Amino acid sequence: MPLRSGGGGISRREFMMSAAAGVAVLGLGMAGLSGCDSQTGGAATVALPYLPYKESALEPYISKKTIEFHYGKHHKAYVDKTVELIKGTHLAGLSLKDIVQKTSGFADKASTFNNAAQAWNHDFYWKSLTPGGGGKPEGELAKRLDADFGSHENLVKELTAGATGQFGSGWAWLVVEEDKLKVVSTSNADTPIIHGQVPLLTIDVWEHAYYLDYQNKRADYVKNVIEHLLNWKFAASNLPAA
Repeated sequence: MPLRSGGGGISRREFMMSAAAGVAVLGLGMAGLSGCDSQTGGAATVALPYLPYKESALEPYISKKTIEFHYGKHHKAYVDKTVELIKGTHLAGLSLKDIVQKTSGFADKASTFNNAAQAWNHDFYWKSLTPGGGGKPEGELAKRLDADFGSHENLVKELTAGATGQFGSGWAWLVVEEDKLKVVSTSNADTPIIHGQVPLLTIDVWEHAYYLDYQNKRADYVKNVIEHLLNWKFAASNLPAA
């Protein structure tokens, strides 16, 4: 579109004002994508993260329908409730991990802890899975797993037992504790980050994680996750230096 000084088109001043407005709108859009909170001017600390893959990407082992409910309903509900509970409190503005750690063990903060921990656990769970995953880890992680479990097969047995043997709702985790890799299970919203452990990956064994696809066959779900979906690169990225 031509600029004008008096005839058709738009004036240079109008063009510059329009361009500035466009930059401002673009800036707001990019801020939204990066999690910026325009009300505080800082980073939004509690928000529903993007899935690291499409909702159908884990099929046939976890269906798109399960992801739509699990991520779009359950995970979102934990995030929304956390945001509601911390609004106007000293917890507002803290990272999700800090909120979990600062509310752990306080009876009057149980609801905040449960929702924040579930939000944190779920974010970690999505990253623990990847299309075309499973198999065996490589590099330093493989060496340390062999040293602490004896073999990959032993690790699979312990992880399977931790996931299938968890009574009721909960999680199975591969963690580092005192420089040793081990499998632990937690109930409900409990999480390794309040027990001095460093999580490497997790398997969600709440029923909403698998019931639409597997009904009561939790063992089949766990087997498929371990063999086909575990994200060993993510686990390796979480490994503390020896």
